[in-house]
Amino acid sequence: MTDGFPQRLRKLRERKGISRRVLADFCQVSKSNMARYERGEREPTVGALCRMADYFEVSVDYLLGRAENF
Repeated sequence: MTDGFPQRLRKLRERKGISRRVLADFCQVSKSNMARYERGEREPTVGALCRMADYFEVSVDYLLGRAENF
C-alpha cells in the first residue's frame, strides 16, 4: 500500500533530520498545524503544500501519495 500525505510528510521530515518547528516556519504555518498534518487531522493549504514540496525538492503529487517518484 502506498503511503498517503501524512506518512510521506513525516518520513521526509525525519529523513532530513528537522523538527516540526523548522518545517512549520518555512511553510508559514504553526507547529501545531504541522503536527495535525502528520497525524492526518488537517490538510494544508495549497500554498503550504507547495512550500513543503519545494523544501523537500519533491513534487506535490509525490507528497500527496499520488506518484511513486519524487
